[in-house]
Amino acid sequence: MGIAESSDDLMARSESAPETLTDGFHLLIDALKLNGVETIYNVPGIPITDLGRYAQAQGLRVLSFRHEQHAGYAAAAAGFLTKKPGICMTVSAPGFLNGLTALAHATTNCWPMILISGSSEREIVDLQRGDYEEMDQLAIARPHAKAAYRILHAEDIGLGVARAIRAALTGRPGGVYLDVPGALLGQVMDAAEGQKSLIEVVDPNPKSVPAPEAIDRAVDVLKSAKKPLIIIGKGAAYAQCDDTVKELVETLGFPYLPMSMAKGLLPDTHPQCASAARSLVLAESDCVFLIGARLNWLLQHGQGKSWGEKGTKKFVQIDIEPTEMDSNQKIAAPLIGDIESCSKALLKAMGSDWKKPDESWTGKVREKVEGNVAKMAPRLKNNNSPMDYQGSLGVLKDLIAENPDVVLVNEGANALDQARSIIDIFKPRKRLDVGTWGIMGIGMGSAVAAAVETGNQVLAVEGDSAFGFCGMEIETICRYDLPVCIVIMNNNGIYRGDGTNWSGGEDPATTVFVKGSRYDKMMEAFGGVGVHVDNPDALREAVKAAFASRKPTLINAVIAEDAGRESGNIGNLNPSSVVAQARYPQAKKI
Repeated sequence: MGIAESSDDLMARSESAPETLTDGFHLLIDALKLNGVETIYNVPGIPITDLGRYAQAQGLRVLSFRHEQHAGYAAAAAGFLTKKPGICMTVSAPGFLNGLTALAHATTNCWPMILISGSSEREIVDLQRGDYEEMDQLAIARPHAKAAYRILHAEDIGLGVARAIRAALTGRPGGVYLDVPGALLGQVMDAAEGQKSLIEVVDPNPKSVPAPEAIDRAVDVLKSAKKPLIIIGKGAAYAQCDDTVKELVETLGFPYLPMSMAKGLLPDTHPQCASAARSLVLAESDCVFLIGARLNWLLQHGQGKSWGEKGTKKFVQIDIEPTEMDSNQKIAAPLIGDIESCSKALLKAMGSDWKKPDESWTGKVREKVEGNVAKMAPRLKNNNSPMDYQGSLGVLKDLIAENPDVVLVNEGANALDQARSIIDIFKPRKRLDVGTWGIMGIGMGSAVAAAVETGNQVLAVEGDSAFGFCGMEIETICRYDLPVCIVIMNNNGIYRGDGTNWSGGEDPATTVFVKGSRYDKMMEAFGGVGVHVDNPDALREAVKAAFASRKPTLINAVIAEDAGRESGNIGNLNPSSVVAQARYPQAKKI
């Protein structure tokens, strides 16, 4: 009796000998377990409610969220932290759409994630017969994912899961969608044949060794540089070849800039770190070596005033994706391959007599770093009440230095920009933030994933606006008793809390929230610890207590309403109009 057995015969046999049969529910769970999946992030509902229950019964950890978007952000963050596809499971149609934002986020960030969503049957969707939550989810997912697949038959579940895992991991990682019609889960087949149909994926992310001539070309360009700079991106952190990257950076001896989620790959206090001299090194460098970083909007596309005189720089770039080269600037020496293979090949070609850049360059950079750090130091020690960003983040900077294994999650506008430049990170993959899309709302999902996947204490530094996108997930944090301390930088509004209604009407300004909101009371409502503070000394004690207890904690940190800037450090991306500014003089004052 094999997979061709009729459904009537199978159902009759299931009543007399259920142990000889299996179904779509258990085949999907077995396929995931066979490939090392241990955790699923989900929101239960039709048609996947029992799938989550069965997965939990079969030993998988299933964490249920209040909203699919945040379950998806958790899965995406898990992919970054583990180098394995994070799994998010959602209901059909609206639930799928909620998860789709996170799937696109994972794809944009090049993180492996699989979104598994229940869906309506093809014969109903294709004829648009009006089924419950009817939607052609596969077609909608394709533009936003690296790959998208639908499984229609139980005997194909092993193949579908294998295809999804390989697509998520091979080459440039990304998000994959797996469509699971509700009827598939209840399909029954012979258990032995079902087990044979499962596939354990072998070497889904093989090494990609660069061509020897590409290595020689890169070494020649790097060797000729007088004022070189390294930019390390989150791709280098994802690669988890930390010692190799560190050896390459230190052997080269170039100043380096870490992008936000690459911070800690080498400690931010490393003598070659040029974060505090960013303007200098971007403007004056003559050679830029990109390691797992892309010349996208986060680096002003490698052009503009901040990059100095046009055409004066040569670029060397390591990337697994060939089409990334020349995406914004001419790449003089492209290195196509995985970061570990490229780094090892470069080290070998450089040899033991590599000459580091002249002290006239590295000394100038170091002098600028030390001067800017010294200039900022007093501002980080103030004890103002209400707080400003410098005083509050200066406290968190010290606490992270004392607890370098803490994972920092960070989002907002000013809360993000200021924390990124102020708080030093000392170990790899200890910082999660909004990523390449710069989106709001990743905070609580990322915090859950960081706590679950690493077991470490998590510190989530949130703007009050950013927290509003994901705040109900504090119930999830309390329900699973996760070691997450949330600090909300509360200045009563988006960017600032002192905005005015330009019409002069009674409604509050579009960027202003309820004054004096007590987010700490929300945490208390779910059984967590809520703390209200308005000065740096009190903030320090509250965070220290949270770290010591490892209990879910939310600290409502009162920040001066006027402490922020419009759009943080990317206000230049806001469209401007001389007509609007003439009509509304208030616009010039922001």
